Amino acid sequence: MFENLTDKFERAFKVLKGQGQITEINVAETLKEVRRALLDADVNFKTAKEFTNKVKEIALGRDVIKSVSPGQLMVKICHEQLVELMGSNEAPINYQGNPGIILMSGLQGSGKTTFSGKLANYIKTKKGKNPLLVACDVYRPAAIDQLHVLGEQLGIEVYSNREEKNPVEIAKAAIQYAKSNSFNVVIIDTAGRLAVDEQMMNEIEQVKKAIHPTETLFVVDSMTGQDAVNTAKAFNDRLNFDGVVLTKLDGDTRGGAALSIKAIVDKPIKFIGTGEKMEAIDVFYPSRMADRILGMGDVVSLVERAQEQFDEEEAKRLQRKIQKDQFDFNDFLNQLQQIKKMGNMKDLLGMLPGMGKALKDVDIQDDAFRHIEAIIYSMTPKERTNPVLINGSRKNRIAAGSGTSVQEVNKLLKQFEDTRKMMKMMSNPKNMMGMMKQFNKMKGGMPGM
Repeated sequence: MFENLTDKFERAFKVLKGQGQITEINVAETLKEVRRALLDADVNFKTAKEFTNKVKEIALGRDVIKSVSPGQLMVKICHEQLVELMGSNEAPINYQGNPGIILMSGLQGSGKTTFSGKLANYIKTKKGKNPLLVACDVYRPAAIDQLHVLGEQLGIEVYSNREEKNPVEIAKAAIQYAKSNSFNVVIIDTAGRLAVDEQMMNEIEQVKKAIHPTETLFVVDSMTGQDAVNTAKAFNDRLNFDGVVLTKLDGDTRGGAALSIKAIVDKPIKFIGTGEKMEAIDVFYPSRMADRILGMGDVVSLVERAQEQFDEEEAKRLQRKIQKDQFDFNDFLNQLQQIKKMGNMKDLLGMLPGMGKALKDVDIQDDAFRHIEAIIYSMTPKERTNPVLINGSRKNRIAAGSGTSVQEVNKLLKQFEDTRKMMKMMSNPKNMMGMMKQFNKMKGGMPGM
């Protein structure tokens, strides 16, 4: 996410490294690179110019304290202004009502139907609501089918009427159905077009006037850059929507849409889509996005994702097993499953400070754990509980059953044993203190530490 933009920001800040103070000359040189980075990311020209002018004004008027370098101060100022540019604070959606009505709008191919399913799943699992999905795309039968498939996959009911060709009537009937059947949130997926046209705008305007939604969201493909901003403006002029949803942020996006939309249409980005899975949806936090753009990672989001998957009782049970040296392959496999539920591996690792740049050209597959799982599944229940039983002949059987080699089985066994020893050591506070002392001694002899 935003790897190229992050890389160019880092190069811009290098101009100030080693400088003793901020001057008009070195600030101008740095901001020239920053403006170029923003334009390369397909940020609106006017937005990029206003951003750099504001940063320059603040930078030249701020004293550099002794404990902070000019480069660090410039990063801080740019971070503050990026946060302001993207909306300062997260913007919640309004799904309250009897029922709450969320109207989805956007062009065809923006990921609107998929996001409708993701949003319904989010509202059901995270907010404890009972959502109803409504198929109002009367022009594409495939869109209705897609919504029904998603609904079945998520255990969420979908309302549709293939005989009715008026989306207004479908939407009104769906709301009545929701009221009669205890659905407290209605998510209406409308038709999209390949481009903005008068017929589409009139149709969705009529739907909005007829149902009075509590929330109108505009869904846009973040990979379309400045075109996304132009489309958002066209929709907002007619619909006056409440917020923006950026999809496909896991793709090769340049970041222009995320940085420009708020400034151009003055509407907050409320959600982002970060993958194809139904769980790949995040609330948009401007501060966290600024962290990631500037290569600082996003540890808060990483911890939140972990908290969603790991419950407290399970953590306590696992800690007791580790302390008794009873951590086995069943526990190991369970931890892998929880990590996989957190999302795309490259995206997760990119949330760690400094890792975004390191992973720029590294291809990490979503099924990176597949061969490990295959090896564990090829073990007998006794072997998983007591790995010491795994001798030469058992290794041959496990390798054959998992489609791997004996060397890979040996490698996993060693990694597992090393992990188990480390976890046991870390579970003892006395050992942790000893490790820290040893590490501090080692630091002195390590170059660059």
